[in-house]
Amino acid sequence: MSTNVLYTGKTRTTGGRNGQSLSDDGRLDIKLSPPGTSGTGTNPEQLFAAGWSACFIGAMGFAAQGLGVRLPADTAVNAEVDLGNSTERGYFLQARLNVSLPGIEPDLARKIVEGAHQTCPYSKATRGNIDVVLNVL
Repeated sequence: MSTNVLYTGKTRTTGGRNGQSLSDDGRLDIKLSPPGTSGTGTNPEQLFAAGWSACFIGAMGFAAQGLGVRLPADTAVNAEVDLGNSTERGYFLQARLNVSLPGIEPDLARKIVEGAHQTCPYSKATRGNIDVVLNVL
């Protein structure tokens, strides 16, 4: 099996959840703040939700193409990533992807979403590691 690396995202983060992240190309330069605080920065959960939802839309386009369908221009994924803590599991993540495919009938929309969940790299990375719920709105 051969591997072809298509892209490597590189960042340097200092200060943890109260810090800053900067990409090696300078395109990403963000302040970080813990979730639920009055800090002005974003947090890892928001960044993960943004990355996953963007990737998932691409995967849905691939799945739709395989079914002979085009995604509507107003396709959207509202990703919700929870940071939780329990006595049994310690800190954990869980997620919901709420998908809107206007104008596509529900059964076909569900096939597109399920197909995307099989091919999206973020979905593959989380499969079996965190609880994920897929909602077709």
